[in-house]
Amino acid sequence: MELREAVRTRRMVRSYDPTRPIPRDELENLLNLAIRAPSAGHTQAWRFLVLDDITSRDSFWSATTEDGASNSWLDRLRTAPVLIIFFSDQQAYLDRYAEPDKGWIDKDPDRWPVPYWHIDTGMAAMILLLAAQDAGLAACFFGVPKDRWPALFEAFHVPPGLEPIGVVSLGHPAPDLRSPSLKRGRRSLPEVLTYGSFDVESPSS
Repeated sequence: MELREAVRTRRMVRSYDPTRPIPRDELENLLNLAIRAPSAGHTQAWRFLVLDDITSRDSFWSATTEDGASNSWLDRLRTAPVLIIFFSDQQAYLDRYAEPDKGWIDKDPDRWPVPYWHIDTGMAAMILLLAAQDAGLAACFFGVPKDRWPALFEAFHVPPGLEPIGVVSLGHPAPDLRSPSLKRGRRSLPEVLTYGSFDVESPSS
């Protein structure tokens, strides 16, 4: 599948065939593409925690959801044979930019206009989503409620300083329900594109 087609057909899938695991060599092929994502200062401080056995996946759901929680969205996601938690590392970026070629020796996070540690990790996740689509797999990106982070950290002994920016569920697709949000439609390019300045109407070509 060409990149254009992978992007055009990419959608979040929440239902999976739980009887079809994904071999670790296939997972690592996908993650080897994810680590090609750009990163500020070539810091590459993302970390990936792969949960591909029933014990670790059950621990994840226990840590991140209320006891007995059940709904269509959650029950379908729980069928995924693989969960990949994407972690960012702010301190690694502050340390990298204190090195001689950058020179921000005060390590002040306020120097950063936006948190690139999160953005770069998000780009790695996006590459994984596209790579999964290209490989004929289904995937969905979702977040972990912040009030569940302490339980997640405890369950998986997460090193200090890492933040979970999101999780990718991964597997072979099963018949899925379309998200009602899709009724909103996709915004057209003219609705989001401006040339030159926002204070004038600029032609799209």
